[in-house]
Amino acid sequence: MISEKVNKIPPSGIRKFFDLLLEMEDVISLGVGEPDFVTPWRIREACIYALEEGYTSYTSNWGIYELRERISKVYLRDQSIFYSPEDEILVTTGASEAIDLAIRALIDPGDEVLIVEPSYVSYRPCVILSHGLPIPIPTREENEFRVLPEDIEERITEKTKMLILNYPNNPTGATMRKKDLEEIADVVVEHDLLVLSDEIYSKLTYVGKHATFSSLEGMKERTIVVDGFSKSHAMTGWRIGFALGPSNIIKAMMKIHQYTMLCAPITAQMAALEALNSDGDMKGMINEYNRRRRIMVSGLRKIGLSCFEPKGAFYTFPSIKETGLSSQEFAERLLKEKGVAVIPGDVFGESGEGYVRCSYAVSREKIKLALERMEDFVNSL
Repeated sequence: MISEKVNKIPPSGIRKFFDLLLEMEDVISLGVGEPDFVTPWRIREACIYALEEGYTSYTSNWGIYELRERISKVYLRDQSIFYSPEDEILVTTGASEAIDLAIRALIDPGDEVLIVEPSYVSYRPCVILSHGLPIPIPTREENEFRVLPEDIEERITEKTKMLILNYPNNPTGATMRKKDLEEIADVVVEHDLLVLSDEIYSKLTYVGKHATFSSLEGMKERTIVVDGFSKSHAMTGWRIGFALGPSNIIKAMMKIHQYTMLCAPITAQMAALEALNSDGDMKGMINEYNRRRRIMVSGLRKIGLSCFEPKGAFYTFPSIKETGLSSQEFAERLLKEKGVAVIPGDVFGESGEGYVRCSYAVSREKIKLALERMEDFVNSL
């Protein structure tokens, strides 16, 4: 009775390890992809005040106008690109909904979608559920996990319609230089592609300045930018994100949104508006992530694991190839023998085999203890 497409999609490889965690005690989890910070008080207070004032109704399908207007001003200030709050910004139930809406609004049966891998686990299933064909583009550690224009060009066919980018990247922490993006933009124009640019980790950039793909010359009309508040403002449970793009595409996404989600929760929207009014709390969290990043990278290298230094997000992606174990074997044994949870790299695509994802969205104390246990485990091999 179940749809053949759904039957063929495997369960999330990340959830498998979370289920194992529930059965164990004294586990340090480096697998979770969410901040360990509580949403800053002033944001929570804005939600409480909204409830006290009686904000409990539906909003416009597009989202509260004041929030869209504020998002527009932030992008104009930070990226020198203007999005009309009238019809080029859609507030969604988390960035994940925005990704799903963009793919469903644009992909027809048989369309090919290029996905830069290792990648966030939702892209491929969303493409399949839209009757599209996901085409992986593997990246390599020797290139700092950056996708190269020639890698993209090699996989383009007459059926290719969309390229999905994610930078800073989950799981590798890789970022893209503006020069790299400009070369990719040339390929996009030459082959008349659309781009879905998932920039949910854009505020968590530690080296250089993040450049939004749509801000490049000629890219605004070809690009849907996805962003949100989950990572930058520790608001994962609020489920609030947004999409930016050309009016005709955003209207198509809104059509699906109004029949499925109707609107994002009004209290989350009021909280998001407050989050954009000041970024002081965000800067403090980013500075702490940066300290943890250095501890994690140096600790993994001390153990003897090759580790690319992430330039963004809150993940490291060390190689475990020299241990002789597969990603799955390494992660399962580390969890069962030493009580440290990491995510096997192959759940993020075939090019992730031989790596594991370690999140540093946990306290420095837990990171140090986890590294000690990992060192014991690697030495035991």
